[in-house]
Amino acid sequence: MFSRSKTSTPDGVTPVGDSPDEVTATSDTTSGAAGKGRPTPKRNVAQAANKRPLVPDDRRAARKAQREKSRVDRERSYQAMQTGDERYMPAKDKGPVRRYVRDFVDARWNLGEFFLPVAFIFLFATFFTTQYPQLSIFVMLGLYGFLFLTIVDVWLLWRSLKKRLTAKFGEVPRGLLMYTVTRAYQLRRSRLPKPMSKKRGNYPE
Repeated sequence: MFSRSKTSTPDGVTPVGDSPDEVTATSDTTSGAAGKGRPTPKRNVAQAANKRPLVPDDRRAARKAQREKSRVDRERSYQAMQTGDERYMPAKDKGPVRRYVRDFVDARWNLGEFFLPVAFIFLFATFFTTQYPQLSIFVMLGLYGFLFLTIVDVWLLWRSLKKRLTAKFGEVPRGLLMYTVTRAYQLRRSRLPKPMSKKRGNYPE
């Protein structure tokens, strides 16, 4: 009846630290401190740690890195235009429609691609006809006549190509006329992207 409690001390006094509530509080505090390992930083300290400078400290190194990146991108784009890899081509040359236009122009003999060589010959001939004004007039008329023929030829090219584009893709996107004319007036070996077929006459399906 008056037996001694199991938690009582020999003097009959119960230890303060052995109460259930205090033991639970102590364990929670200890586990929280052990799990975090460090005090929570203040708000202004955390914001300062997340800030990054807008301008790099070493501007010369940043410019050098940017130039190197631009050089690598240009080389990769040039190689893509040589091999036909559209992943790294400029945006103006990407897509099945643009590829179809290039293949069609490259498969055809175009008067426009001979305009620059012919114009150089005519202009060179004018140096030998300065003493003969009438002959100079005929030379210039011949140059303008050839230019007119190239315009007629590129009009026929666009007329035929536009019909094919409409039949295959359903519509003709804007900007294709200038894209076609520009390529038609370039020498075949100097065109970029490079023609995929070495021979003429291989029209796309």
